[in-house]
Amino acid sequence: MKILLLKDPKDDHSGQDPYVQELGSHGFEATLIPVLSFEFLSLQSFSKKLSHPEAYGGLIFTSPRAVEAVELCLERDNKLEVWKKSLKEKWHVKPAYVVGQATACLVRKIGLATEGEKCGNGEKLAEYICSREKPETLPLLFPCGTLKGETLPKMLRQKGIPLESITVYQKIQHPGIRDSLKNYFSSQGVPASVTFFSPSGLTHGLSYIQELSGDSFDQIKFAAIGPTTARAMASAGIPVSCTAERPCPHDLAAGLQKVLRPESLSCSGAA
Repeated sequence: MKILLLKDPKDDHSGQDPYVQELGSHGFEATLIPVLSFEFLSLQSFSKKLSHPEAYGGLIFTSPRAVEAVELCLERDNKLEVWKKSLKEKWHVKPAYVVGQATACLVRKIGLATEGEKCGNGEKLAEYICSREKPETLPLLFPCGTLKGETLPKMLRQKGIPLESITVYQKIQHPGIRDSLKNYFSSQGVPASVTFFSPSGLTHGLSYIQELSGDSFDQIKFAAIGPTTARAMASAGIPVSCTAERPCPHDLAAGLQKVLRPESLSCSGAA
Protein backbone atom coordinates (compact mmCIF):
# COMPACT_ATOMS: atom_id res chain seq x y z
CA MET A 1 0.00 0.00 0.00
CA LYS A 2 1.59 3.26 -1.17
CA ILE A 3 1.92 6.34 1.05
CA LEU A 4 3.11 9.74 -0.21
CA LEU A 5 4.81 11.99 2.36
CA LEU A 6 5.23 15.63 1.35
CA LYS A 7 8.36 16.41 3.36
CA ASP A 8 12.14 16.62 3.20
CA PRO A 9 14.07 13.38 3.75
CA LYS A 10 15.86 13.14 7.10
CA ASP A 11 18.34 10.37 7.83
CA ASP A 12 18.54 8.67 11.21
CA HIS A 13 21.47 6.50 12.29
CA SER A 14 20.39 3.72 9.90
CA GLY A 15 20.70 6.04 6.91
CA GLN A 16 16.95 5.89 6.24
CA ASP A 17 14.29 8.49 6.89
CA PRO A 18 12.57 7.53 10.17
CA TYR A 19 9.08 8.01 8.68
CA VAL A 20 9.86 5.71 5.75
CA GLN A 21 11.37 3.19 8.15
CA GLU A 22 8.44 3.21 10.58
CA LEU A 23 5.80 3.01 7.84
CA GLY A 24 7.79 0.23 6.16
CA SER A 25 7.70 -1.79 9.39
CA HIS A 26 3.89 -1.64 9.12
CA GLY A 27 3.97 -2.89 5.53
CA PHE A 28 3.45 0.50 3.87
CA GLU A 29 5.53 1.65 0.90
CA ALA A 30 6.32 5.29 1.69
CA THR A 31 7.86 7.82 -0.69
CA LEU A 32 9.15 11.27 0.26
CA ILE A 33 8.80 14.28 -2.02
CA PRO A 34 10.06 17.69 -0.79
CA VAL A 35 7.45 20.41 -1.22
CA LEU A 36 9.29 23.30 0.37
CA SER A 37 12.62 25.00 0.16
CA PHE A 38 13.89 27.58 2.65
CA GLU A 39 15.59 30.95 2.56
CA PHE A 40 17.34 32.22 5.69
CA LEU A 41 16.85 35.82 6.79
CA SER A 42 18.30 38.33 9.29
CA LEU A 43 21.20 36.06 10.20
CA GLN A 44 23.51 38.95 11.07
CA SER A 45 21.00 40.35 13.55
CA PHE A 46 20.33 36.89 14.98
CA SER A 47 24.07 36.28 15.34
CA LYS A 48 24.41 39.42 17.47
CA LYS A 49 21.64 38.22 19.77
CA LEU A 50 23.27 34.81 20.13
CA SER A 51 26.44 36.61 21.25
CA HIS A 52 24.61 38.02 24.30
CA PRO A 53 23.11 35.13 26.27
CA GLU A 54 23.12 37.32 29.38
CA ALA A 55 20.27 39.33 27.83
CA TYR A 56 17.89 36.35 27.58
CA GLY A 57 16.22 33.84 29.86
CA GLY A 58 16.42 31.05 27.30
CA LEU A 59 15.57 29.98 23.76
CA ILE A 60 12.50 28.60 21.99
CA PHE A 61 12.76 26.37 18.92
CA THR A 62 9.59 25.16 17.19
CA SER A 63 11.22 23.91 13.96
CA PRO A 64 14.46 22.30 12.78
CA ARG A 65 15.04 25.29 10.46
CA ALA A 66 15.41 27.63 13.41
CA VAL A 67 18.20 25.41 14.75
CA GLU A 68 19.83 25.40 11.32
CA ALA A 69 19.80 29.20 11.48
CA VAL A 70 21.91 29.00 14.66
CA GLU A 71 24.39 26.70 12.90
CA LEU A 72 24.58 29.05 9.91
CA CYS A 73 25.27 32.04 12.17
CA LEU A 74 28.13 30.20 13.86
CA GLU A 75 29.63 29.09 10.55
CA ARG A 76 29.26 32.35 8.64
CA ASP A 77 30.60 34.58 11.41
CA ASN A 78 33.46 32.23 12.37
CA LYS A 79 31.98 31.86 15.83
CA LEU A 80 32.38 28.12 16.20
CA GLU A 81 35.42 28.46 18.46
CA VAL A 82 33.80 31.18 20.57
CA TRP A 83 30.67 29.02 20.79
CA LYS A 84 32.63 26.00 21.97
CA LYS A 85 34.77 27.96 24.46
CA SER A 86 32.20 30.20 26.13
CA LEU A 87 28.86 30.91 24.42
CA LYS A 88 27.63 27.33 24.44
CA GLU A 89 28.11 26.98 28.17
CA LYS A 90 26.37 30.30 28.86
CA TRP A 91 23.36 29.20 26.80
CA HIS A 92 23.50 25.64 28.19
CA VAL A 93 22.54 26.80 31.69
CA LYS A 94 19.39 28.37 30.25
CA PRO A 95 16.40 26.35 29.00
CA ALA A 96 16.00 25.63 25.30
CA TYR A 97 12.28 24.92 24.89
CA VAL A 98 11.48 22.77 21.85
CA VAL A 99 8.59 21.18 19.97
CA GLY A 100 9.12 17.56 18.95
CA GLN A 101 11.92 15.02 19.06
CA ALA A 102 13.43 15.95 15.67
CA THR A 103 13.99 19.56 16.72
CA ALA A 104 15.21 18.45 20.17
CA CYS A 105 17.81 16.18 18.60
CA LEU A 106 19.26 19.05 16.55
CA VAL A 107 19.29 21.37 19.57
CA ARG A 108 21.20 18.82 21.62
CA LYS A 109 23.72 18.45 18.79
CA ILE A 110 24.71 22.11 19.16
CA GLY A 111 25.21 21.52 22.87
CA LEU A 112 22.07 22.94 24.48
CA ALA A 113 19.82 21.39 27.13
CA THR A 114 16.30 20.82 25.82
CA GLU A 115 13.00 21.03 27.64
CA GLY A 116 9.45 20.29 26.51
CA GLU A 117 10.27 18.06 23.54
CA LYS A 118 7.31 15.81 24.35
CA CYS A 119 5.00 18.72 23.57
CA GLY A 120 3.56 17.97 20.15
CA ASN A 121 2.73 21.52 19.09
CA GLY A 122 3.22 25.20 19.89
CA GLU A 123 0.13 25.43 22.10
CA LYS A 124 1.25 22.59 24.36
CA LEU A 125 4.77 24.00 24.50
CA ALA A 126 3.36 27.40 25.51
CA GLU A 127 1.46 25.74 28.36
CA TYR A 128 4.66 24.02 29.45
CA ILE A 129 6.66 27.26 29.32
CA CYS A 130 3.99 29.10 31.31
CA SER A 131 4.24 26.44 34.01
CA ARG A 132 8.01 26.95 34.25
CA GLU A 133 8.69 30.64 33.64
CA LYS A 134 7.82 33.62 35.83
CA PRO A 135 6.54 36.99 34.60
CA GLU A 136 8.86 39.98 34.43
CA THR A 137 11.99 37.93 33.83
CA LEU A 138 14.49 38.15 30.98
CA PRO A 139 12.86 37.60 27.58
CA LEU A 140 12.98 34.25 25.80
CA LEU A 141 14.61 34.43 22.36
CA PHE A 142 12.38 32.86 19.69
CA PRO A 143 13.91 32.39 16.20
CA CYS A 144 11.05 31.55 13.84
CA GLY A 145 9.76 31.57 10.28
CA THR A 146 7.65 34.16 8.50
CA LEU A 147 4.55 31.98 8.91
CA LYS A 148 4.88 31.25 12.62
CA GLY A 149 1.60 30.68 14.45
CA GLU A 150 0.45 33.31 16.92
CA THR A 151 -0.77 30.86 19.56
CA LEU A 152 2.51 30.54 21.46
CA PRO A 153 3.38 34.28 21.53
CA LYS A 154 -0.19 35.16 22.53
CA MET A 155 -0.28 32.65 25.39
CA LEU A 156 3.06 33.88 26.76
CA ARG A 157 1.94 37.52 26.53
CA GLN A 158 -1.24 36.71 28.45
CA LYS A 159 0.88 35.27 31.27
CA GLY A 160 3.26 38.24 31.24
CA ILE A 161 6.22 36.16 30.06
CA PRO A 162 8.46 38.35 27.86
CA LEU A 163 9.30 37.05 24.40
CA GLU A 164 11.60 38.40 21.70
CA SER A 165 10.83 36.95 18.27
CA ILE A 166 13.17 37.20 15.30
CA THR A 167 12.29 35.92 11.82
CA VAL A 168 15.20 33.83 10.54
CA TYR A 169 13.72 31.90 7.61
CA GLN A 170 10.91 31.82 5.08
CA LYS A 171 9.38 28.93 3.19
CA ILE A 172 9.26 28.91 -0.60
CA GLN A 173 8.09 26.32 -3.09
CA HIS A 174 10.64 23.62 -3.87
CA PRO A 175 11.79 24.15 -7.48
CA GLY A 176 11.47 20.46 -8.38
CA ILE A 177 8.09 19.68 -6.83
CA ARG A 178 6.02 19.56 -10.03
CA ASP A 179 8.42 17.24 -11.87
CA SER A 180 8.89 15.02 -8.80
CA LEU A 181 5.15 14.58 -8.30
CA LYS A 182 4.56 14.03 -12.02
CA ASN A 183 7.21 11.29 -12.05
CA TYR A 184 5.74 9.70 -8.93
CA PHE A 185 2.17 9.55 -10.26
CA SER A 186 3.26 8.27 -13.68
CA SER A 187 5.38 5.48 -12.20
CA GLN A 188 3.55 4.62 -8.95
CA GLY A 189 -0.03 5.62 -9.69
CA VAL A 190 -2.38 7.29 -7.19
CA PRO A 191 -1.28 6.62 -3.59
CA ALA A 192 -3.64 5.26 -0.95
CA SER A 193 -2.74 8.18 1.33
CA VAL A 194 -1.01 11.56 1.22
CA THR A 195 0.40 13.21 4.36
CA PHE A 196 0.92 16.96 4.65
CA PHE A 197 3.54 18.14 7.13
CA SER A 198 2.73 21.86 7.28
CA PRO A 199 0.17 24.42 6.09
CA SER A 200 2.85 25.72 3.69
CA GLY A 201 3.30 22.24 2.26
CA LEU A 202 -0.45 22.13 1.67
CA THR A 203 -0.39 25.53 -0.05
CA HIS A 204 2.38 24.53 -2.46
CA GLY A 205 1.48 20.88 -3.00
CA LEU A 206 -2.31 20.53 -3.06
CA SER A 207 -2.98 21.85 -6.57
CA TYR A 208 -0.48 19.39 -8.09
CA ILE A 209 -2.02 16.47 -6.17
CA GLN A 210 -5.48 17.47 -7.43
CA GLU A 211 -4.26 17.82 -11.01
CA LEU A 212 -2.29 14.57 -11.13
CA SER A 213 -4.80 12.34 -9.31
CA GLY A 214 -7.73 13.50 -11.45
CA ASP A 215 -10.93 11.56 -10.82
CA SER A 216 -9.17 9.44 -8.18
CA PHE A 217 -8.61 12.43 -5.87
CA ASP A 218 -11.59 11.56 -3.67
CA GLN A 219 -10.24 8.06 -3.08
CA ILE A 220 -7.08 9.36 -1.37
CA LYS A 221 -6.97 9.33 2.43
CA PHE A 222 -5.37 12.58 3.57
CA ALA A 223 -3.39 12.78 6.80
CA ALA A 224 -1.96 15.69 8.81
CA ILE A 225 1.16 15.68 10.97
CA GLY A 226 -0.50 17.91 13.57
CA PRO A 227 -3.55 20.03 14.46
CA THR A 228 -2.35 23.22 12.75
CA THR A 229 -1.92 21.42 9.43
CA ALA A 230 -5.25 19.63 9.95
CA ARG A 231 -7.04 22.97 10.41
CA ALA A 232 -5.43 24.32 7.23
CA MET A 233 -6.57 21.22 5.33
CA ALA A 234 -10.12 21.55 6.63
CA SER A 235 -10.15 25.23 5.61
CA ALA A 236 -9.10 24.18 2.10
CA GLY A 237 -11.98 21.70 1.97
CA ILE A 238 -9.76 18.63 2.24
CA PRO A 239 -11.22 15.80 4.37
CA VAL A 240 -8.71 14.89 7.10
CA SER A 241 -8.76 11.13 7.58
CA CYS A 242 -6.28 11.21 10.46
CA THR A 243 -4.07 13.55 12.46
CA ALA A 244 -0.97 12.25 14.22
CA GLU A 245 -1.33 12.66 18.00
CA ARG A 246 2.30 13.82 18.11
CA PRO A 247 4.51 14.83 15.16
CA CYS A 248 6.56 11.64 15.09
CA PRO A 249 6.83 8.53 12.86
CA HIS A 250 5.21 6.18 15.40
CA ASP A 251 2.05 8.27 15.81
CA LEU A 252 1.63 8.92 12.09
CA ALA A 253 2.00 5.20 11.35
CA ALA A 254 -0.53 4.37 14.08
CA GLY A 255 -3.04 6.84 12.64
CA LEU A 256 -2.62 5.59 9.07
CA GLN A 257 -2.93 2.00 10.26
CA LYS A 258 -6.35 2.79 11.75
CA VAL A 259 -7.51 4.53 8.58
CA LEU A 260 -6.08 2.22 5.94
CA ARG A 261 -6.25 -1.13 7.75
CA PRO A 262 -9.10 -0.96 10.27
CA GLU A 263 -9.74 -4.69 9.84
CA SER A 264 -6.29 -5.58 11.21
CA LEU A 265 -7.01 -3.61 14.38
CA SER A 266 -10.40 -5.26 14.90
CA CYS A 267 -8.82 -8.67 14.36
CA SER A 268 -6.04 -8.00 16.86
CA GLY A 269 -8.61 -6.63 19.32
CA ALA A 270 -10.71 -9.76 19.00
CA ALA A 271 -7.65 -11.90 19.56
